[in-house]
Amino acid sequence: MKKAYGKFFFTWLLLAVLLTGCGEGNREGNGKENTTDTESEASQIVFECQDMDGNSVSASIFSESKLTMVNVWATYCNPCLSEMPGLGELAGEYEPEEFRIIGIISDVPEGADTALIDYAAKLIELTDADYTHLLLNQSIYDALLTDVTAVPTTFFVNENGEVVDTVIGAMEKTVWEEKINALLEDS
Repeated sequence: MKKAYGKFFFTWLLLAVLLTGCGEGNREGNGKENTTDTESEASQIVFECQDMDGNSVSASIFSESKLTMVNVWATYCNPCLSEMPGLGELAGEYEPEEFRIIGIISDVPEGADTALIDYAAKLIELTDADYTHLLLNQSIYDALLTDVTAVPTTFFVNENGEVVDTVIGAMEKTVWEEKINALLEDS
């Protein structure tokens, strides 16, 4: 009973933190870039979690591509859902060794009830966001989401598992494409 209460409390605490972010100035095409000094973020990301299919995923996934876009989204977030069709298109336009997209569903934790996971799966299907989506757990929260105050938030991670750029807010596909190409050229 104590363990179930702790899991329930953790889930609601994360939801409360993340719910305060969506909708405050995050309109599609108005993403705010937050490029930070890569020296301060040069520590490697370490996590282990599950994807939507129950497969185990770790930070080693970053070594499979030169650049990985990690898009943190929520099922209640209209700007998130609005940009996902474009992200789905982008996911198919690059060679996987060069670039890939991963989604983190910030309001669907591992072990959530089937209805919530099915709802997220339906949103992914409706938006044609055909790329890997990860379920929230403490490990991925600690690795990437401790400073996330709004969704969508997007991290770009290099093949060494280092965050090289962060964008807060949704953007159009063409703007994402320009950002991706510039980051690939710089790496």
